[in-house]
Amino acid sequence: MDEEKQGIGVSAVRAMRLSSRSPALVLTAALAALLCFQIATRTVYPIWADRARESFESDFPPDAGSCSGFYGRIPARKAVMSITDFGGVGDGETSNTEAFRKAVRHMQRFGLDGGSQLNVPEGKWLTGSFNLTSNFTLFLEEGAVILGSQDPKEWPIIEPLPSYGRGRERLGGRHISLIHGDGLSDVVITGQNGTVDGQGKMWWDLWWNRTLEHTRGHLVELMNSRNILISNLTFRNSPFWTVHPIYCSNVVIRNMTILAPLNAPNTDGIDADSSTNVCIEDCYIESGDDLVAVKSGWDQYGIKMARPSSNIIVRRVSGTTPTCSGIGIGSEMSGGISNVTIEDLHVWNSAAGVRMKTDVGRGGYITNITIRNVIMERVKVPIKFSKGSNDHPDEGWDRTAIPIVKGVRIIDVVSLNSTKAPQLLGIENAPFSEICLRNVTLLGLKESSSSAGSWHCEFVSGSAQDVFPLPCSELLQKDASWCS
Repeated sequence: MDEEKQGIGVSAVRAMRLSSRSPALVLTAALAALLCFQIATRTVYPIWADRARESFESDFPPDAGSCSGFYGRIPARKAVMSITDFGGVGDGETSNTEAFRKAVRHMQRFGLDGGSQLNVPEGKWLTGSFNLTSNFTLFLEEGAVILGSQDPKEWPIIEPLPSYGRGRERLGGRHISLIHGDGLSDVVITGQNGTVDGQGKMWWDLWWNRTLEHTRGHLVELMNSRNILISNLTFRNSPFWTVHPIYCSNVVIRNMTILAPLNAPNTDGIDADSSTNVCIEDCYIESGDDLVAVKSGWDQYGIKMARPSSNIIVRRVSGTTPTCSGIGIGSEMSGGISNVTIEDLHVWNSAAGVRMKTDVGRGGYITNITIRNVIMERVKVPIKFSKGSNDHPDEGWDRTAIPIVKGVRIIDVVSLNSTKAPQLLGIENAPFSEICLRNVTLLGLKESSSSAGSWHCEFVSGSAQDVFPLPCSELLQKDASWCS
């Protein structure tokens, strides 16, 4: 639409149209439009105008509203080569698996000598899985498309993650990601809005047909690595979770478009897992699962490894997911999750807006979570804390491992055309505590859902200030300095 092309947020556009239909909605429309100008929402696919260059050196612009300093300076690389130098053919049919693997093997030699950059020019570059190396940049030029191989053998089976104990979907090992790295430092995946397309339909069909033998691979997974930057690209059609940093530190994922069909199973956008100092900002995501999730291991395996996710910042993310949530905390959180800030989130046509997921057997903790400045449109359940998924890796899970959830702040939220009132379900004998809701407005609920009785709350306690409609009694604690 013209308004969107001119940069007006979709919330503002739709709110203004609503107001023109009914004078009673003028106030609602004005509020939504105002909030849209207060937060950055990216409701059309972004295009970046970075100038083409073979190697680059720059700093992120100083911006108090950016967490990109977790990565820091983008280095110039001493050795710059093209995939064509290694026999690559960009016709969309020729396999470039060996070309990519050969290129990375060659460029490893520059790891301690100025680093290296592999350029992928315009074209369609079919490939199986390949590993990255340290002090390395993978740069996709404008018009470059990396295509995931349709041969499962080109996605080899690797060991399960130690904090999961098995493949997430099937027992045993798992398929490696299309772009993979383990034990690396200083890795950049960027470009001029090039594309990585996992061509995931083959894998989704295996899942739908119940013929999947091993857990599907991610599009990009980096393990045990630090100083990572992923930016200015489009990722689409991942077989499984799209971007998965695990056991990593100092990770920046920014200015990304991540797309999958809305019915594509488990195609999470970005899953930060057992990682610290993670910045996710300015991303547009459409997926068949959570737009962004924070995780830290699965039941007894996550408890044993004890690798938490902490110091996570998510800001200016927008998108839609009809089956899951805009932001998900858990459900795999057995290593602990703390110090997470999520702000300036815009979610529409989704099953849930903000969701906290855990269960008996998870153990671990979720603490010091702040979620603020959120706009939702036509989201079924705007705020949902859920339990009891009965989702465990094997029979060795600990029935006495109870998660601790304490200190969750949800502030400055507007939900338009909500379908159901919030559901906040804690765990018996381990209630979720210090839940703070402040300045939360949920509009459009049916009359039966517009009262305190319609909120579904169990085993939670906290405080609510300036919340409409009136929340459940469990959230009316008076002595709540932690919610001021």
